[in-house]
Amino acid sequence: MIHGIDRGQLSSATGRSLDLESWANAGVPLLGDPRDLVTELHQRHLPQPGTSVIAVLERDHRVVASASVTTRPHVTDGWHHRNALLGQLRKVTPHDLRLPCPRRTAVLLHCRDGEPGWSEPDGAWMWALRDAASLHGLRCGAYVALTPDGWHVFGEGRHGRTPHSASWAERPVRTVSELTRHRSVVGRVHRLDREPAPARIWTAAEARTEAARRAAN
Repeated sequence: MIHGIDRGQLSSATGRSLDLESWANAGVPLLGDPRDLVTELHQRHLPQPGTSVIAVLERDHRVVASASVTTRPHVTDGWHHRNALLGQLRKVTPHDLRLPCPRRTAVLLHCRDGEPGWSEPDGAWMWALRDAASLHGLRCGAYVALTPDGWHVFGEGRHGRTPHSASWAERPVRTVSELTRHRSVVGRVHRLDREPAPARIWTAAEARTEAARRAAN
């Protein structure tokens, strides 16, 4: 330990990152339609800078599950990002570890400030995506950065101007309660294979009791 820093831990942490060349040579499958995917994930989660959205795609590139997560700005270790992504994957979809080979693909949309080019934080998130996908029995898919300039798929070169990292604030807000939901969007999960809960049917007596209870409050 030197100056309070464990050198072994430091070298391990710096290894939990991927540079752009390593990512480009990793054999990540191409997205079928990156613009549609980015738009769909953005509409579902309205990510703000600092938010990452992990999605699971079927072989036909259809999104079957997605979840958003945020980490504190000072956390830059891919290990922490991996744990956050893996925790969300376990909430929204069962693992495929028993399959002989991955059938589905995990992709990541990371919303951040700064320049559109690769940065060290991107490398940590790339490592996190690759490791989380492997631990959940998924194929590691594309990494997309959402910046003030728009979206950019690293390793493919495909990009677009909209949505961008500030697009979440451009959506019309009609009520104060809706604005609150926008601010608390982190952690939202979507499972498309889950049936919605049936609406409750009230009896006449129950309806009168409920109306009286609400009037008293």
